[in-house]
Amino acid sequence: MAKKQGPIKSESKEKTPTKANAPAKKEISSKTKTPILAKLSVTSTKFEFSAPDAGEVYLAGDFNNWDTQASPMKKDKKGTWKTTLSLNPGKYEYRYFIDGNWVSDLSCPICVPNEFGTTNCVIEV
Repeated sequence: MAKKQGPIKSESKEKTPTKANAPAKKEISSKTKTPILAKLSVTSTKFEFSAPDAGEVYLAGDFNNWDTQASPMKKDKKGTWKTTLSLNPGKYEYRYFIDGNWVSDLSCPICVPNEFGTTNCVIEV
């Protein structure tokens, strides 16, 4: 029997780049003609999914090479699973991996077909 999954909320919040969380972008110094490393803006992006009866929930997408173990979510007292990722600006496809089953974000307004005959959710950061 399939469990009814609730909607999720995804939101982005600008985060000041640090050495640890921002990728490097090469630029050329006008004075020395040598490459300089410039930081791209990294965004703290929250994902939430209501699944009170779930035992394990993971977030997978092209931001983590669809690794079903890379981004575990934590359950709050109300049964909402949450995680926050630091993402560079861009569009990302994602889905939830809940108790061994792929589940789409029912509240996501943008979905695209995938190679498995279902859809991936899309978030723009």
